Amino acid sequence: MSFVPGQPVTAVVERVEIQKLRQGENLILGFSIGGGIDQDPGQNPFSEDKSDKGIYVTRISPKGPADLAGLKIGDKIMQVNGWDMTMVTHDQARKKLTKKKEDVVRLLVTRKSLEEAVKHSKGCYPKP
Repeated sequence: MSFVPGQPVTAVVERVEIQKLRQGENLILGFSIGGGIDQDPGQNPFSEDKSDKGIYVTRISPKGPADLAGLKIGDKIMQVNGWDMTMVTHDQARKKLTKKKEDVVRLLVTRKSLEEAVKHSKGCYPKP
């Protein structure tokens, strides 16, 4: 997905709802993130466009809440519980994901396989 700061973004997204796992005082999501507007986008292994400063899933705990919900390594997080995540710092993203009062995290993510499926499906239907 190509992204130009300040321009509208068109993306194929999937909703992922993660029920946090309670371990004592901690609520566990079971995944790690990378990226953010304060990070070096050239270090992001998941972005084709090395100027993309989005938030990406970098690790998933096997059989953890994120894994069971269908989140994938390389997913780009577009929203968290309705909050736009396309222009946030790494720390802002982490704070939105780990709010103590929220037992459920609702994400909108985009992934390469979703975009590829849409590209391949275009032109497969008869024109009206």
